[in-house]
Amino acid sequence: MSALRPGDITDEMIQAMNAAKRQGLQKDLRALAANIRADAEGRYDSAEPGWRSGVEWALLWIENTASQLTEGRPGAGAGGRDQGVSPE
Repeated sequence: MSALRPGDITDEMIQAMNAAKRQGLQKDLRALAANIRADAEGRYDSAEPGWRSGVEWALLWIENTASQLTEGRPGAGAGGRDQGVSPE
């Protein structure tokens, strides 16, 4: 097996790798939201006031963040700081 040389990794390869990372993170975020939603079901009635809205806000934020990962907008990638998602 030969070692990689500087010109062996193309921009297309890097873009494909980044897209795969975003898709994997998107899948993980959606799984997290599904787990939170499942754990929260049935707990709303006995919870303190504001708990339900907090859970709903967190779920919406997670879903919005996951959606932005594959929209192709600048700053919408993994670790992007200018996501500006406000579920309110």
